[in-house]
Amino acid sequence: ISNTSHSQAAAHPQLPPGHPVGRGVPWGLPSSRLTFPGMNAAVRAVTRMGIYVGAKVFLIYEGYEGLVEGGDNIKQANWLSVSNIIQLGGTVIGSARCKAFTTRAGRLRAARNLVEHGITNLCVIGGDGSLTGADIFRSEWGELLEELVQDGQISEEVAQENSRLNIVGLVGSIDNDFCGTDMTIGTDSALHRIMEVIDAITTTAQSHQRTFVLEVMGRHCGYLALVSGLASGADWLFIPESPPEDGWEDLMCERLGETRSRGSRLNIIIIAEGAIDRSGKPISSNYVKDLVVQRLGFDTRVTVLGHVQRGGTPSAFDRVLSSKMGMEAVMALLEATPDTPACVVSLSGNQSVRLPLMECVQVTKDVQKAMDEKRFEEAIQLRGRSFENNWNIYKLLAHQKPAQEKVRRDGDVAILNVGAPAAGMNAAVRSAVRISICQGHTIYAVSDGFEGLAKGQIREVGWHDVAGWLGRGGSMLGTKRTLPKTCMEKIVENVRKFNIQGLLVIGGFEAYEGVLQLVEARGQYEELCIIMCVIPATISNNVPGTDFSLGSDTAVNAAMESCDRIKQSASGTKRRVFIVETMGGYCGYLSTVTGIAVGADAAYVYEDPFTIHDLKANVEHLTDKMKTDIQRGLVLRNEKCHEHYTTEFLYNLYSSEGKGIFDCRINVLGHLQQGGAPTPFDRNYGTKLGVKAVLWMSEKAGGPVGGGRVFANSDDSACVIGLRKKVVAFSPVTELKKVTDFEHRLPQEQWWLNLRLMLKMLANYQISLTEYISGKMEHVTRRTLSIEKGF
Repeated sequence: ISNTSHSQAAAHPQLPPGHPVGRGVPWGLPSSRLTFPGMNAAVRAVTRMGIYVGAKVFLIYEGYEGLVEGGDNIKQANWLSVSNIIQLGGTVIGSARCKAFTTRAGRLRAARNLVEHGITNLCVIGGDGSLTGADIFRSEWGELLEELVQDGQISEEVAQENSRLNIVGLVGSIDNDFCGTDMTIGTDSALHRIMEVIDAITTTAQSHQRTFVLEVMGRHCGYLALVSGLASGADWLFIPESPPEDGWEDLMCERLGETRSRGSRLNIIIIAEGAIDRSGKPISSNYVKDLVVQRLGFDTRVTVLGHVQRGGTPSAFDRVLSSKMGMEAVMALLEATPDTPACVVSLSGNQSVRLPLMECVQVTKDVQKAMDEKRFEEAIQLRGRSFENNWNIYKLLAHQKPAQEKVRRDGDVAILNVGAPAAGMNAAVRSAVRISICQGHTIYAVSDGFEGLAKGQIREVGWHDVAGWLGRGGSMLGTKRTLPKTCMEKIVENVRKFNIQGLLVIGGFEAYEGVLQLVEARGQYEELCIIMCVIPATISNNVPGTDFSLGSDTAVNAAMESCDRIKQSASGTKRRVFIVETMGGYCGYLSTVTGIAVGADAAYVYEDPFTIHDLKANVEHLTDKMKTDIQRGLVLRNEKCHEHYTTEFLYNLYSSEGKGIFDCRINVLGHLQQGGAPTPFDRNYGTKLGVKAVLWMSEKAGGPVGGGRVFANSDDSACVIGLRKKVVAFSPVTELKKVTDFEHRLPQEQWWLNLRLMLKMLANYQISLTEYISGKMEHVTRRTLSIEKGF
C-alpha cells in the first residue's frame, strides 16, 4: 500500500475522523520462499482491507526476489485483483528463494524499489526466516535511504517522505513451529492432506494385513506427526522433540505384534522427517520399515507424503484464519508509530493479537536450542501446553496395554450419544472408553441416546470394541433426540440396575438440555445424584459453555467444499447469483464461517436481524458487482434466519430485482453437512475432550458412599466441557441455564458474531471502521507458555 494523501483518506466514508491513515500504508505483499495453503486468503484480506481504508495496495510478485528486482514484479492492485483466489492453494503472487536479499546490496536495491512506489509499510507472509529478514530490512532502512541519497538515486525530500518503514508479519508454516501463535497459516490444511492419505491407506491396509510407515514433514517440529498420530490412532510415533528411549526397537516391535495378535489387520507408524534417537542420530522411515520386516516379517510399505502436504485447497480454518490475520495486519500498520516494533499478527484463542516479531523469533529459537542440547522434556514444554497435552494423551491411549488393566474401581460409567449425529462423536466415544478402562472403570455403551437408556439398550464395552472408530463419521452408538422427561422413571430404574455412577453424554443442545432435566430431577430420584458430563457435539455449534462443538468444523468444511463447486460451476456462466441454504437451526455459525471461507456476498442469520431495506441494499450491491468482471454472486442463508424471508422468498426477490442483469439458482445443502469423515480438528478435539471428561468424572467421583455408590448433588457435579477461548473448561449446566435462550436453542452470547463484520467488509459493504476492534499488542518471552499451539 503506498502513500495516500490526508485529503484522500479523510474522504473515504469508512474512516472515522482523524484516523491516522493519512501516513500512508504501502503494501508490498511479498511471500516467503515456501508456499502453504491459505496464503491467497491472506493476500486477499490484506489487499481488500488496505483498499477499504483508502490506501493504495501493491502486490510484490516472487517474494523478496521481486522486491529486489522491482519492475513488473511490483504492481498496484485493485479490488478485483484478488477476486476468486480464496479457494486456491499456493500463492498467486508467487514465492522464491532470494540470495540477493541476504546481502546489503540486495536490500539497497529493494529499498530503492519501495521508495520508487512510495511504499513505506510492508506486510510479509512467511515463516521465521522471512520475517527475520524483514526485521533486518526495517532496522537498516534509515541507513539504506542515506546511501541512496549519497549515490544520487533519490533526493533528500524523497528520503524524508519515506523516512520510516513499518513491518508486520503473517506467520505461515505447515509445521506450526512459530512460538506466539496458536496456529500458523497452512497447518490445518496440511493435516487435512495427511488424514486424507491415512484414510485411503487404512482401507487397503486393513484388507491386506499390512504395516504402513508414513513420513510426514517436520524437520524440526513434530506437530504434524503428533496430531495426525493422535487423530489416526497410530501404533507408534516418532517426533524430534521426544526421541524414543534406548531399546525402542524391541518395544515398538512388541507393540506391533500385540496389535496384530488381537486381530487387527493394520499397523500405522508415523514418523516426522526430523525424527532422531536419544543420541541425535536420524531415524529414517526405511530403517523403521526394515526393522519391522526383519523382526516381525510383516508386509510393510513406506509412504513419504512430501510436498503433497503443502498442496491442495486450503481448509475452512486456514481461510478464516488468514482473513482475520490479514485484516488485523492492515490495522497494525495503520496504527503504527515510530516507537512501534515490527510485529507479527498471531492467533490467541479466538482473538487476533499483535506480538513483537523478534521476541517470538527468539522463543522459537529457544525450542531448537533445547533440542540441540538434548533437553527434550524442556523442548516439549516450550512447544506449549497443548503440544505437551497432545503428546501425553497419545502415549496414554496408544501405549496402554488393555490386557494389564488396573485394579477395578467403583464407579461404572455409561456413555451415550444424543441429538443429531455429528462428526467427531466416535472419536470422543473411543477415547472415553479407553481412558475409562485405564482408570479401572467398567464402561457401558448406550444405544439410541436417552431412549436407549430407558429401554435398557446397555452393554459393556472393551478396548477393542472401539477400534477403528476415529475416522468414522456419524454415530456408531446410534443417537436420538428423545429427552429424559418423557421416560424418567425407566431411566432411573436402569441407572440403579446397572450401578451407573457416571454419565457421559455426547451430543448437541438435546444432550445439554437432557442432562439439565436429570439434574433438576435429583430431588425426586436419589439415583440421579451421580457425576454427569456433556461433550458438545453438533454441527450447529449452539451449545452454551463452549466456543466450538464437535462436528462444526467438519460441517463448515463440507459446506465450503460444496460452495466452491457451486462457484466453479458458474465459471462459464455470466451473471448468476447462487442462494445457498445451510443448516444450523437458529444458530448462524455455519452460514457466517462458511461465508467467510468462500468469500460470500452476504450471509443471513437470525442473530443479526435484517429488514427488507437490507435485502434491497444487498440486491443493489450485487447489481453493481455484475457490472464488473466478477459476474457471479453467492448468498448464504441460515435455515431459520427469518420467519418470512425464506429461501424461496430470497430467490423470488433476487430474481425479480435482478431481471435482465443476473439470474438466480437455489442450493439447499441439507444433511450433507452432517456427513463425511471427521476433519483432523474434530478427531483431535473429540479425542482430547473424551479423555479430559473421564478424568474429570473420576476426580469428581472421589470416594463412594453408602453401598459403594457415589452421591453427587452439587451444581458442579454436572457440567458441560468445552473450549472457551484457550482453556478447556467445565461449566455447570445449572449456571449455563441462566445464559441460554431455550426458545431458540442458543447461548445468549456468541463469540463468532464478531466475525460478521469481517465478512461484510471483505465483501465491500460500506461499514464504519470504528466498528472494527483491533487486536492488542502483547509481549512474549520464554516464559509465555500459555499459548496453546493448536488444538
